[in-house]
Amino acid sequence: MPEHYAPDDHASDRALLVAAAYVVLRRGDEVLLQLRRGTGYMDEHWATMAGHVEPDESVHQAAVRELREETGAEVRLEDLTPLTTIHRYAVGGPQVEQRCDVFFEARTWTGEPHITEPDKCAAMGWFALDALPDPVVPHERLVLEGLRPGATLPAVVSLRTDT
Repeated sequence: MPEHYAPDDHASDRALLVAAAYVVLRRGDEVLLQLRRGTGYMDEHWATMAGHVEPDESVHQAAVRELREETGAEVRLEDLTPLTTIHRYAVGGPQVEQRCDVFFEARTWTGEPHITEPDKCAAMGWFALDALPDPVVPHERLVLEGLRPGATLPAVVSLRTDT
């Protein structure tokens, strides 16, 4: 345990924030999306490449790892551009239902993206930002719509998920 860490007797009163990294692969005005299947979360919805941050890993490292695991493509840390952060929460919900989703964009990578996890991904394809498939995971759609020409992507978003 780090020296600067001091156990907190009131930790059970605080939300436990679950961090996730999202990568929007961008080719001009197109983005790469995958159709989720067999994951238990938002199956049959289109989504970017994403996953939870693992212990001993930064959110940037998680983005690189998730992209590799889900598409076989490689992106360098310095080629990740931060887009926005979404804080998702439910008032009165369990501690672990506080989510911090960090979105990155990558316009440069190596390798041809393809389905590497067929048990979790039914399809993969490039879609124009103004012609996204339906349905897209709702909080991801919010980010993708903010990338359209003329749109503004907020730096930080808080979304209540219990309403």
